[in-house]
Amino acid sequence: MSKARIIAFYLPQFHPIPENDEWWGKGFTEWTNVGKAKMLYPGHYQPRVPADLGYYDLRVPEVREQQADLAKEAGIEGFCYWHYWFGDGKELLDRPFKEVLSSKKPNYPFCLAWANHSWYAKTWNKDVRKDKLLIEQTYGDEQDYEKHFYSVLPAFKDKRYLMQDKKQIFMIYNPLANDDVRRFMEVWNKLAKKEGLEGIYWVGHCLNDSNNLERYKALGFDSVNVYSMVAYRQKLSLFRKGIQKIVRNIFNLPDISNFGEVVADLSGGTQDDPQVSPTILAGWDNTPRAGRNGGVLSGYTPEAFQRHAETVLAAMKNRTQDNGLVFLKSWNEWAEGNYIEPDLKYGKAYITALKNAIDLMEETR
Repeated sequence: MSKARIIAFYLPQFHPIPENDEWWGKGFTEWTNVGKAKMLYPGHYQPRVPADLGYYDLRVPEVREQQADLAKEAGIEGFCYWHYWFGDGKELLDRPFKEVLSSKKPNYPFCLAWANHSWYAKTWNKDVRKDKLLIEQTYGDEQDYEKHFYSVLPAFKDKRYLMQDKKQIFMIYNPLANDDVRRFMEVWNKLAKKEGLEGIYWVGHCLNDSNNLERYKALGFDSVNVYSMVAYRQKLSLFRKGIQKIVRNIFNLPDISNFGEVVADLSGGTQDDPQVSPTILAGWDNTPRAGRNGGVLSGYTPEAFQRHAETVLAAMKNRTQDNGLVFLKSWNEWAEGNYIEPDLKYGKAYITALKNAIDLMEETR
């Protein structure tokens, strides 16, 4: 097998933008929901308080340097920044990455993932309908594809940009949302070669849809990042599902699942597929955003996380051909309880756990 290359998803929503000020109130960032989170049942780990980096602002260069240092300590090869292009030049949350690009700091590898989805009002604001459209994802025509390409070309040409097979890695969050995605990729590949690049290494993000994996492959993706938090439910008996629903309703609980059960089927049975880039899941608790309508993975500890990471990495060793890409979900999704940055309860324990899993894989290669 090739060496596993762990790349961590990176959320840039830790600085205010005018749009969020308008939708959610002046100064809104990801920390707004994190800070007001409540414990919803005995033993529920909320609120979560950041430790080493504090309630940081991603407009501060020193914060971005510290994040890179911690990620290196964890054995993570680079960050995969979520990239928001809504069509016709409209971008959001782009300042942190553009400053990383222009300043050349931190000197730490990166790639981009296009978060191609519309934004709707979320469950955390009871005064706004949940289905209210805030900003729509559009796709346009080939002219827009070209405009989009040239907006990210400076990143592609940066020496820090992550490559696979001599091509720039670029992920699409929801490949099936754009009916013309195959043409989109053809246009970008053509433009990449025109600009002196080998081409794009396409990664499709397959979220809770592993049963349709062949559809993603047929679109022409070099690799598919599979991530399914619902696959395990297919193995639950109707009786157990019924009991869970009754208990949740009686005690007014969020949807609570066991971390070990969920990650055992995180890849949806695709772990032996060399075209799949697996996911390492860093916990889940989105109740800071959704309250009792959210979901929680119980039993998530540094020890459980390390066992999960070891399992994912060990499964890759059995592949005869592999791109080595593994995606960590996530580096800093605090409002989803989906992060490995230090907090007051565990410190750097999750960073250490990931490094331990990587070291063990290296020792047994």
